[in-house]
Amino acid sequence: MLRYAIRRFLSLLLSLGVASVVIFLAIEVVPGDPAAVMLGVNAAEDTLAALRAELGLDQGLLPRYLDWAGGMLRGDFGVSYTYRTPVAEMVADRLWISLPLALYALTLSTLIAFPVGILAAARRGGAADLGIIGVTQIGIAVPNFWFAMILVAIFAINLGWFSAGGFPGWEGGLLAGLKALTLPAIALALPQASILARVMRSALIDTLGEDFVRTARAKGLSPGQALRRHALRNALIPVLTILGLQFSFLLAGAIIIENVFFLPGLGRMVFQAIAQRDLIVVESVVMLLVFAVILVTFLVDLAYAWVDPRLRGGR
Repeated sequence: MLRYAIRRFLSLLLSLGVASVVIFLAIEVVPGDPAAVMLGVNAAEDTLAALRAELGLDQGLLPRYLDWAGGMLRGDFGVSYTYRTPVAEMVADRLWISLPLALYALTLSTLIAFPVGILAAARRGGAADLGIIGVTQIGIAVPNFWFAMILVAIFAINLGWFSAGGFPGWEGGLLAGLKALTLPAIALALPQASILARVMRSALIDTLGEDFVRTARAKGLSPGQALRRHALRNALIPVLTILGLQFSFLLAGAIIIENVFFLPGLGRMVFQAIAQRDLIVVESVVMLLVFAVILVTFLVDLAYAWVDPRLRGGR
């Protein structure tokens, strides 16, 4: 188990190094001059040159990359070109919205998908199974931003149960914060729950057809007992994969939902930074999100080793 974890950790470090190079080069080749965006197209050339020197934009790619990557290793994400504020402070303020939103949506998705997927597999071919397949297909097909607008129209405008957008801040209380994140979390969770439920159903159906499950049934276990005691744990590997990918998507891919609900999270900050050519903010936030994706993948790999004992010996 330890050898397996060390190998996966070294792979994580290598992935982070490659990702940092790709992100830096991809963002640097985007056309547009941050200094011209900040000062306007009519700014004098000497003024633009002075601002580029102040921001470090007059240096070559390699010195700028090494300065940025070294700062990231020290926890220094740089200073925003536009707001002249440390990026780390901006990220910390927005992370307390995006991270709870992703966790909230992932919790809702898991609580919905697991029992639904298990029920569909246990009633394979029945009315419940067919109904679940139909509903999950609709959940996958419906865009989450459209579903978000439907939720706003019903529960915010017509019923008045929730606000249509904005975030009161955690200082207003935990319940107030969670209430503001409820509709965005539901909009993010239901499409993901549909995917996860179908994966759970397929994995369980495949596992229920294995010889060890038939042997358990032959020893006198009921279908429900065989499913809970033997099939469920062995079906978790593909489900864990989807869970890891979903958390990464929910954390990094909620840009549209945060804009629909006017949530000042990481996604909306990246969107604004791209429009303002605030390169240091885009690079640092994207790198942070990539780190979160790779870290979640690493944790999923460790969960594989817990579910599948063959991995603990490094095989």
